[in-house]
Amino acid sequence: MAVDGQLKGEGEGVAENDSETRPKLDLIDAIYARRSVRGFLDKPVPDSVLQEIFTIAQQAPSNCNVQPWKVYVASGELKDRLRQQMVENTRNGVPANPDYEYRGDFKDEYRKRQVDCAVALYSKMGIERDDREGRQRAVLRNFEFFDAPHIAFVGMNPNFGTTVAIDVGMWAQTLMLTMVAYGLHSCPMGTMRNYPDLVREVFDIQDGTKILFGISFGYEDKAVPANATRTTRDPITSNIVFRSS
Repeated sequence: MAVDGQLKGEGEGVAENDSETRPKLDLIDAIYARRSVRGFLDKPVPDSVLQEIFTIAQQAPSNCNVQPWKVYVASGELKDRLRQQMVENTRNGVPANPDYEYRGDFKDEYRKRQVDCAVALYSKMGIERDDREGRQRAVLRNFEFFDAPHIAFVGMNPNFGTTVAIDVGMWAQTLMLTMVAYGLHSCPMGTMRNYPDLVREVFDIQDGTKILFGISFGYEDKAVPANATRTTRDPITSNIVFRSS
């Protein structure tokens, strides 16, 4: 990361031979390389790298610079305990109690893109349309955090609404692109809003922070079939209108 013509970290106490704290991709390459990874190696991210990528993500823009994101990163035994609790809740049919209602009524071209994405993923996973057990297993993988060594729960103050949630989204994109630049991958997960009380309990959250979503992250396990999934993007003419008069 260039800062005033220098690679971030130079002269800042980072060892010159510490390749873990050096970005491996530039911004444009990271944008094209970022994708949702659904299988991770059992390899924790070094603390120095965690500190670096979250420090960089802190530069994300926000309305009036209020920096509304509240982020809780679980690793190690705490992550394992949360995973076990969420898996048990899901298997036992414990009703979800998200802080925010999910609004995803996809129709027309949006529905087509949603279906195309599901087909691309499930085909790589070997799950047929009528494979109910396989689909349930795929859902459960979310609550196993896809075996990621780290899971970040992202929330905000309950007084904030949609406008500020957009700022949190910009922070998340900044974080995920930074992760790719450092050789990591991630998966943003709406399912991590299902049991927010578990998150508040284990992190002793007392300020009423509401959970929006989660991000599992770590080093990609390329042997996981789901990670071979690739999706496409429509040409910009389907989303963007340019006018000069």
